[in-house]
Amino acid sequence: MVDESRGALPDVDVIAVNGDTGLRRQTISDAEGHFTIAMLPPGRYSVTGQRAGFSAAEVKDVLLSANAEVAITLELRIAPFSETVPVQVASGQLIAAPSTIDVSPLEVRSVAGAGENIYRVLQTLPGVVAVNDFDSRLSVRGGGPDQNLTMMDGIEIHNPYRLFGLTSAFNPETVQSFELTAGAFSAKYGDRLSSILVIENRAGTEQRRVAGSANVAVTDANIVTEGRLFGGASGSWLVTARRTYYDLIAERLVDSDLPGFADVQAKVVWSPRPGQQLAIAGLSSRESTDAEFDGDTEGERLKLLSSTHNDLASISYHAPFGARVSSKTTASWYHNREELDFDGDFKSGARRSNSPDDDAVPFANVVFTRGVGVRDVAVRQELVVKAANTHLLETGFESHSLQTEWDWRIAGDRNPNEANGSSALGGAALPSLLDSSRSAWRAGAWLIDRWTLTERLTAEPGLRIDWSGLAGEVVASPRLALAADLGRGLRLRVAGGLFTQGPGYEKLLQSDYFVDLSNTGELGLRSERAWHGLVGLERTLGRGIVARAEAYYKQFGRLIVGRLETPDELAARVATYDFPADLHDQLPSAPQITTIPGNDGAGRAYGVDLYLARRARSSSDRVSGWLSYTWGRAETTAYGRTYASDYDRPHALSLVANYRLSRLIELGTTVRAQSGFPYSIPVGARVAPAEDAGDIDGDGNATELVPLRDAVGLPVWTADFGDSSNLNSGRLPVFARVDLRATFRPRWQNGRWQLYVEVINLLNRDNVGSVDTELVYDPNADRPRVITTTEGALPLLPSFGVRFRY
Repeated sequence: MVDESRGALPDVDVIAVNGDTGLRRQTISDAEGHFTIAMLPPGRYSVTGQRAGFSAAEVKDVLLSANAEVAITLELRIAPFSETVPVQVASGQLIAAPSTIDVSPLEVRSVAGAGENIYRVLQTLPGVVAVNDFDSRLSVRGGGPDQNLTMMDGIEIHNPYRLFGLTSAFNPETVQSFELTAGAFSAKYGDRLSSILVIENRAGTEQRRVAGSANVAVTDANIVTEGRLFGGASGSWLVTARRTYYDLIAERLVDSDLPGFADVQAKVVWSPRPGQQLAIAGLSSRESTDAEFDGDTEGERLKLLSSTHNDLASISYHAPFGARVSSKTTASWYHNREELDFDGDFKSGARRSNSPDDDAVPFANVVFTRGVGVRDVAVRQELVVKAANTHLLETGFESHSLQTEWDWRIAGDRNPNEANGSSALGGAALPSLLDSSRSAWRAGAWLIDRWTLTERLTAEPGLRIDWSGLAGEVVASPRLALAADLGRGLRLRVAGGLFTQGPGYEKLLQSDYFVDLSNTGELGLRSERAWHGLVGLERTLGRGIVARAEAYYKQFGRLIVGRLETPDELAARVATYDFPADLHDQLPSAPQITTIPGNDGAGRAYGVDLYLARRARSSSDRVSGWLSYTWGRAETTAYGRTYASDYDRPHALSLVANYRLSRLIELGTTVRAQSGFPYSIPVGARVAPAEDAGDIDGDGNATELVPLRDAVGLPVWTADFGDSSNLNSGRLPVFARVDLRATFRPRWQNGRWQLYVEVINLLNRDNVGSVDTELVYDPNADRPRVITTTEGALPLLPSFGVRFRY
């Protein structure tokens, strides 16, 4: 296995397919570029080599006789539009960008506890953690989920999740490669501050007229059908469909439409001439819920309606111009629309009077509707010029015409456990009525100059220019990456630069907080900024083992946060309270965080990532997986103080291991232990307000706020989180989880059948995903006592899956 310079090329996926029987065997080339596929029956084979960053190489019509060996050489050439940003030095060794880790679709399907969800696999990598135990959203090196970009086939995916974030939008059965860059990413990508996830979907097989697979996993079932184009045309087609299946069973037992989704995805690739490729792809997804439940207490009820549409259509054309220039053009249309309608009456422990009676806890009435829409019409042009064997230029541009909208109606109670008023989970400062839509254009252009300075040193200076229509500004972002081969398999990588993120409702799809962008022109919002600096050492130890240590530092500025109330706004809000004189000390007189945005935030994140991985190169390698550890800190400066960021996690340790017990059985485990996230501790209790709709006090004002009282007239209390100086004043306990998976593969990774059973949270540890406040009766005081309760983590959860390839 060699590259263009005839240098050895390791870690190449090698696939041998028998054209007559469809038998498929797979292995991986070793550090010297060698590979062996043993025990192949006689026949005629095609052998394909694939590695991220290279165009696939294929040798057809390899005739294998009984008890014979055939030696072949596959030469992989640098892909003109590789998303792995390879740089070739004279020795033939490729050095990728810092902070970049490739995850194969096979690993996504094999990691215990991941549920074949790429985001749950990424949560085990260094510097990456889940925001909670249920969600697919990520925090990368202390940044928020809204700072992460997902690109699929050159297209920005604004909503990459399904089932409220429980699973991902990407089917590993149809993906060629996943690649995460956790910092200092290439100038080809912009408008995000923390990380880039690049997903390349594979084309259908050209080896057979019709082939495919079917799979039943923990959340959904899917089927993939593919084959070569008809009529002798050069190319392939692929169609896949996914759907939840548990809802079909459960809905026969309950009178509700439980959460479910259905996806259909198709891709056609045609090569009109050698080197040219035209790809047309489409995706349509529908997700819905229509559920109604009664609570344990008489009068408690919950009704939830939701509907989510995701649609995507794209066309791309890739063609060379001579031997040194190639071009790729991608045009896409993307539309995401979400509707949510919630109506519930239930008793919440967050409010009560100081009475032992059952009536001390009033009903909370939560009524809201929400609609979110993002439409993105985009064009992306990429151009690669090979100026010399040691000099590569990349340039291009992207343009997005965006139509975004947010609307909601909040008629019921707010979430009393949210200390930040701009929280998207029902913060007190969210407006009761919102109808906001924005039409905006944003664009970016880049130039990357890749130089092989010596046999052991490469440099990649780059410049990106971004235009934000909402911010009304142009920002130039210089970037630089250096890679040095220190010998004996040791490589040094240094990278840094400026990264920006413009304001936009499309980012708020991932955010924990909402800010109103209706009047960005008047507010004078500017793009958020972050300076990245990275230094990394990586060493190849042989037998597929790679070790990496990387130190990072990020300095954030101009972060968009909801600003504090002005003195006039505070006085106007407090004036709506009509409390008696003996309760005036209960008025919330501290400035509240609003949804009015400003570039008033800053911060920093720094730490060290350690990573040790071993990939299985053939069926003789019994052990594979990785071990990662991150020590890091993340701080936010806002509201006049510096405090731990929402996703500050000082320690995070993950182990992913797979062991092939026999030819038939493979065992896998995932072990995670992590520091808890910060949270805001309640400082006490205060009297809850209620709208005086019935003019109880007889003053003729039915819109003022009066003390909420129980059936006997005692005031009802709720938790008091103090002012902004109390944000993130506490920390959740340590999170730890062990997942186990047993896979039955009749013919290792190449058989037609695969069965697995899995146990999530094997030890049934009662982890803490979030902390809620609860008020309990205190006979020795005039108000109830505030305690905290924990929730938000998965219990012991068994699952199973079946896969069949035809």
